[in-house]
Amino acid sequence: MAATLRIQSDWSRALSRDEGEAWLSCRSPGKPTLYGSVTRRGLSSDGVPDIVASEGFVVGEVTKKSILISCPQENVSTKFLAPYTSFCRIHQKSITCLDISSGGGLGVSASTDGTMKIWQAANGEIRRLLEGHVYDVNCCRFFPSGLVVLSGGMDAQLKIWSAEDASCVVTFKGHKGGILDTAIVDRGRNVLSCSRDGTARLWDCGKSACLGVIADCGSPVNGIAVGTADNSLNLGTPEKPPSEREVGTEGKILLLAREDKKLQGVGLQSRQPVFLFVGSDAFNCCTFLSSTYILAGTQDGNIYQLDMRNTNAPIQVIHRSGAPVLSLLPYQDGFIASQGN
Repeated sequence: MAATLRIQSDWSRALSRDEGEAWLSCRSPGKPTLYGSVTRRGLSSDGVPDIVASEGFVVGEVTKKSILISCPQENVSTKFLAPYTSFCRIHQKSITCLDISSGGGLGVSASTDGTMKIWQAANGEIRRLLEGHVYDVNCCRFFPSGLVVLSGGMDAQLKIWSAEDASCVVTFKGHKGGILDTAIVDRGRNVLSCSRDGTARLWDCGKSACLGVIADCGSPVNGIAVGTADNSLNLGTPEKPPSEREVGTEGKILLLAREDKKLQGVGLQSRQPVFLFVGSDAFNCCTFLSSTYILAGTQDGNIYQLDMRNTNAPIQVIHRSGAPVLSLLPYQDGFIASQGN
C-alpha cells in the first residue's frame, strides 16, 4: 500500500505571510510516520512564494495556488492545491452534504447546524433557506433542471423543494428510519432513496407516492447510485408488469452500499438481485465509472473498483489511509474521493 503525504488543511493561509509555517506528515503502512514542515521565506519577483521544506522533504514546483512536495525516503510526491475560493459564512458548523446545479450557478448544502441553504456558486451569497425537516438533513441534490432540490433527513422524510421560492412542493413518507442517500432517475419523474431501515424505495414525484421497495437488505443502506447497465448484464425480469408511472427504469441497475459490509446490485425495474460483493467493512458510498465499472468506498478506507460482469474479485483495491471513504465522484478519466481525515 502506498505512502500518504499530508499537509495541514489550512496550509494556504499558514503560508500567506513571510515566515509562515505549515506542518507535513508522511505515513507508510507499518512504518513510523515522518513529520516535517514547510516555511515561506518571501516572494519571488513574479509574486510566487519562496517555500523551503525541513529535512526529509523536498519542495518541487511552486505556483501561487499549488505546491509540489515529495518525500524521497518513501518515494512519494503530492501536489497540494489551495482553495479557489472559500465560503465561510454559509454555515456555522460542519457541512454534511452539498451539490451544484447542472448549470453551475447555484449550490445547495446541509449542515449539522440544522439548516439547508441554497447559495450563489460564484460568491457564496445565500439565496434561500429550506426549512421543514424535523431533525438533521443527511442528503441534498439538485434535479437535472437545476430549479428543484431533493433532500432526505433523519425524520425519515424525503422532500422536494423549489429553488426559486424555497417552498416544499412534495413530501414522501414511508421509510421507517432516517434517509441516508438519494438518487434521481433520468430527468426526475422518479426518484430513489435509501434508509437506516434497510430499504431502498422508488417514488413517483407526480403522484407523491411510493412505487415500490426495490430492495430490503435487513441492514442500513448508507449510499445508492443508479446507472445504465451494459447489455451483457442480466438484470432479471419483473414478477409483475411495472407501473405506468415508472419512467426510465428499464435497463438501469441500482447500487446499494450497505452497513453489513455488502455492496449489492439490483435491477431497478425487475427488483431482482444482480450481484452481491462482500468487502472489508461497512460500505459508505458507491458510484458508476461506466456501464460496467463501479467504485465503492468503505469505513476502513478501502476503495474497491469492480467489474459488474464478474464481481468475484475486485479489479483493484485502493487504500491511501485508514479514514472512512465518505463520497466518490467520477472525474474525467478518474475519480475524486473524500475521506474523513
